[in-house]
Amino acid sequence: MSMKTTHKADNPNTAATYNHPIEVIFRDVDSFGHVNNAVYFTYLETVRTKYFQELKTLSGLNEMNMIVAHATCDYKSPAYISERLNVSVGITRFGNKSFDCMYTINTDTGRQIASAKTIQVAYDYITNSTVKVPEKFKQAVIKYQGNLCFPKL
Repeated sequence: MSMKTTHKADNPNTAATYNHPIEVIFRDVDSFGHVNNAVYFTYLETVRTKYFQELKTLSGLNEMNMIVAHATCDYKSPAYISERLNVSVGITRFGNKSFDCMYTINTDTGRQIASAKTIQVAYDYITNSTVKVPEKFKQAVIKYQGNLCFPKL
């Protein structure tokens, strides 16, 4: 079965999340036989990075540096080796210097595994200081997603 990375919804009036498949591999599993809780943050990072790479490619944005200021994950049910997970991310809020990403993790059969949230802060690595979220970035996200996104948790 093939799982695709997608970011557009069938309904253009609905904001879309970016979706990416991840297969649970042996090193993700702990001694209890399920994915270790810390590994979910790697899944989030993987999908967030892929989302921003695609967003930068499509929008021509090259300068948008950020740091993760806060990350939370609510675990709903365990994931096991060889399961195929669909990890979705969407930007739900823009602040002056920060923005929120919401995530859902489900199996390819639809079982909910986890929901999560990260807060990113726009950052200048040369001055080591926070900066305003560029308007060009905000507009690119709105165009890419169709609007701010509120995935079902």
